[in-house]
Amino acid sequence: MLTRDTAFYRTFFVLSLTLMAERVVVCSVNLLDNVMLGSYSELAMSGAAAVNQLQFIFQQLVYGASNGMVILGSQYWAKGRAEPLRRIAGLGMFWGMGFTVLFFLLSALFPRTMVGLFTSDAQIIDQGAAYLRILCFTYPVFAITTVLLASLRTVKTVQIALRVSILSLVVNCGINFVLIPGRFGAPELGITGAAIGTLTARILECLVVVWYILKRDQKLGLRIRDFFRLDWSLMRDYTGVSIPVVIAEFLWGCTTAIHTAIMGHLSASAIAAQSISVTAFTLLKVTSLGCASATSVIIGQAVGEGDRQKLREYTRTLQVFFLLGGGIVSVVLLLLRAPLLGLYTLSAETAQLANTFILIEAVVLFFNAYHLPMNTGLIRGGGDTKFSVRMDLILIWCFTIPLALLAAFVFHWGPVEVLLCLNADQGLKCIPVAIYGNSYRWVRNLARAGDSGEKH
Repeated sequence: MLTRDTAFYRTFFVLSLTLMAERVVVCSVNLLDNVMLGSYSELAMSGAAAVNQLQFIFQQLVYGASNGMVILGSQYWAKGRAEPLRRIAGLGMFWGMGFTVLFFLLSALFPRTMVGLFTSDAQIIDQGAAYLRILCFTYPVFAITTVLLASLRTVKTVQIALRVSILSLVVNCGINFVLIPGRFGAPELGITGAAIGTLTARILECLVVVWYILKRDQKLGLRIRDFFRLDWSLMRDYTGVSIPVVIAEFLWGCTTAIHTAIMGHLSASAIAAQSISVTAFTLLKVTSLGCASATSVIIGQAVGEGDRQKLREYTRTLQVFFLLGGGIVSVVLLLLRAPLLGLYTLSAETAQLANTFILIEAVVLFFNAYHLPMNTGLIRGGGDTKFSVRMDLILIWCFTIPLALLAAFVFHWGPVEVLLCLNADQGLKCIPVAIYGNSYRWVRNLARAGDSGEKH
């Protein structure tokens, strides 16, 4: 039976739609470079696509640290306790900046080596290295922004994320329009101009979020000093929750990067076609990501409240939403196929490959729309952060990746067959996720006992 809790529907749809819109805009900041460079040069677009895979791995690690904050913090917020949230935010920032230092040094010192992980084409490596030398400076500001926005999401403050993301997108688009081809007397910078646009946009959104946290937020009461004091009593709880999430997000990031690396070593047309299909897939997958983020907050608070009947009603209702959403986004991708391809200047081979890739991604989207929010939203949000790691290790790293490597480099199958192998896990994941998700063995009460009188 579906829940009759009207507050649930209102909260879920407001959070989901806001977070979906925010994700669309956040993804668009990177993907905008891809699209605008695609109309400028196929080589520049491929170089940016290769770098974006490295950046995706970094972003997933930061998201892992921040999602751990949301999982743990939501249960404290459900109990009316705000003080632990400030300490958890400090731990999330500590981890996020640790990942930043690692990736910044690798990208700044070895840009050609890092880009070379995803393609063997020397011209693409040249373009990607020029892009990465500037883009690596976005890493610290991205980490700060992401952790702060995750802290706000824990207490259901999500509108600011959408607003700053829109501002960032507009700024990035404007700078790209001027600097990539060299308009209005500006120099023609190509891929370097795109990197400058992204860096400027990231800095601006970080400044706005910091200002909001310090001047406007009235729920958390975060101050700069909160990020310089580590609560070691909470560190064990936070790391226990976050390490599996970070590992899962890292594996996901590596999986996506390996997809690009395998396709990139097949042909230049394959990597260009994949970058186009991934653009569409990523933009529509935000529906699943938005639902997952909203589900994590709602389920985490339901677990914190200790109402098992409500939890069961929510779980059944959410699964109906996930399946309906999957069908809708798959149809939308099919309808967008022709207009999307029209945005690019492509060779006949690349256009044909991109068209086929999008058809495959439409099917993948349906399965993804169910297993992703079930796994990263419901099961993780309920406190079990280890399930997804075990599932990914088995289905992706012991099955999908070896199969794709054999297809590409031993059997020498074509790009379409290789892409099918790379996505073979998507439908399979739905089976264990459905079984485990409806078993309720994932429910964990993570919040430490404390002063119940501490209010929001």
